[in-house]
Formats: sequence, structure tokens, C-alpha cells
Amino acid sequence: MKVGFHDPRTDPAPSGWPEFFDLARLHPVWDYEMMGLDAWTARNPPVLGTVTDEAGIVAAFSVLVCRPRLRYRFAPAPGHRLLRPFWAEVCQPWLSGYPGLAFAPRVPAAERRPLIRDFERVLRGRLGPGLLGVLYRALGEEFAMDVRGRGRLVKHVDSVAVLDNRFGSEDEWIASLAKSRRGGLRRQRRRFAADPELVVKGGPGREDLDSAEIAALIQAHRERHGRFALDVRTMPSAAFLHRFLRRPDVHTLTYTGADGRLLAVNTLLDHPDSLAKQHWGTLPVDEGGRQGLLFDSYIHAMRYATRRGVKELTAGRGLPELKATLGFRARPVYSAAVPRPVLGW
Repeated sequence: MKVGFHDPRTDPAPSGWPEFFDLARLHPVWDYEMMGLDAWTARNPPVLGTVTDEAGIVAAFSVLVCRPRLRYRFAPAPGHRLLRPFWAEVCQPWLSGYPGLAFAPRVPAAERRPLIRDFERVLRGRLGPGLLGVLYRALGEEFAMDVRGRGRLVKHVDSVAVLDNRFGSEDEWIASLAKSRRGGLRRQRRRFAADPELVVKGGPGREDLDSAEIAALIQAHRERHGRFALDVRTMPSAAFLHRFLRRPDVHTLTYTGADGRLLAVNTLLDHPDSLAKQHWGTLPVDEGGRQGLLFDSYIHAMRYATRRGVKELTAGRGLPELKATLGFRARPVYSAAVPRPVLGW
């Protein structure tokens, strides 16, 4: 086995990456070019770690090299050696509730743990003596078992909202909900459809969008509602979104006023099994926004999910009580902290 690390800002994609991307059924945020665009404007840029054998890539790790919050606004140039203590996070920054590691389908479950330990040993040598340890975020139950071990702290920290798609249409989904919720959704759907002052448009690979306006709306929304504790991400830039929103596997839903002002935006990541409701941003009502747009965005997401016939729709980790009223269940999410002395063991 060979472990390699690839900085998407400067290094070419690893050999066999497109094939692994398809075999492992990865979401669009794993695209190597997209990781590079994100990395150039990130304070803690992602690095792609891979484990390969004679047949190709068997495992991949999205790794953020995290610096002290007050040290840098942006990351130093590629190749810069860190002199102060730092840590690494294995996570996929813009895919809430999914881990930052993936395996080829041909890898048996019993072989995942040794591959993870191989990765950790090489990572420790690659990043040097300043590395304090590794934090794995958003692990499912199986991966949480794979990283357990002596000296490692694995903890249930959160859950991701998952809607099992057993419906033939959005109307079937709405009919499955409690009376008050389904009545509200139907009234909202009729009201928005009849509103001449509201333009609703959605679809994949959109080229009619102002990525700077969308980035500003998402940023303002997150600042208004607060970030998750210990969030080391930098908000996606307009340059990243300009390319990202034009991908055929990224669907963007926009709500615009009659004057052309952007009121709300939602991105939906396409996938053969698991659609992911991703970025959401909206104007507050007291600044000209509209009430009920968030609920309407779930109608559009389920419309696509039922037409596509996918297994599930995921919707991140926030607002669990609200999402439960829409039929979502909570899937446990774990974090694992691995101090330097036990990395690779």
C-alpha cells in the first residue's frame, strides 16, 4: 500500500481519481478541481490523502490542516512549513453530516481499520512534529468503530437529518405528514405559485446566477444564525461558487423578487443514492425576505428526490425539531479525537 498527499492548489489530481470518484459514489464537493478552488481562499485548506494498491485508489481522506484562529486570515503559500502547534481534521467541509473519508467498494469492512492506521502514520511524518493530533468529524457508526482504539476519544456529538424516500411523488410525501404541517405546506405552495411578485427558479448547471450575490447571502445568513462550535471552515468564495453552481450535478433553487433582488437560495447536490440539501441562505423578513421559503425549498427538494427515485434526502444538522415535522429522522454522527502519540496505533 502507498499513501500519498495531494495539495489541490498546486498538485495534479492523483492517478485514477476520476475512476475512484465514480466507484466510491462521491458527492460533487469531492471533485479535485473544486477542492482546489476552495483551498485557495480557505484559512485551513483541504489536502487530499489517498491510499493505493496495485489496482488503484482504495481509500481517500479530505484533510484540513488547521492553524490557530488568530494566526492567519488565509493559509500560507503551499510548501510553507508550520512552526507552531496545529492539528488536522478529516472532514468534508461543505457536506454536512458526511465523513471526510471514503473507500472503494472492493475494500472489505475488516480492512478499513488497517488502511486508516497506515494513513495516520504517514500523515504524522508528512506534517511533522507540530501536529498535535487528528480530529475525525461527522463519522457514521461503522466508521466510528473503525477509528476506535486505545487512547482515542470517540463521542456521539450530533445527528444528521435523513428522509427515507419511500414516496412516488411530493404529494405522497406531504400526505404522510401531520395534518397541520401538510395543510401549511399545501397552502404555501398555492400562495407562492400565484404570487406575481415572486420568481422561483431551479435547475442544474445554472449560468444565470451572480455568485458574488449568492456568496454574500449565504455568508450573512450564517453570521445571523451563528456557526457550529469549533467551526474551522472559511465561507465559500464567489470564485468557488461561480464554478460550483455551473456543475450539472449541483442544482440551485433561487427565490427572487419582482425587482430582481435575491431573497433566498438553496443548493442540492445530486447523487445516485443520497441527495444532499446543502447551502441555504435567505433574507430576514424585516429586510424584505419572505416567510415560508425554507419550507417551500423542501417541497422542491422532495419533488426532485421522488422523480429521481433516490434512496434518501439529507438536510444537514441544524433545526432537528423542525425537520422531524417534515418526516426526517436523526442519524447519529460521531467525532473521534486521536492524539499524536497514538496516531497509527
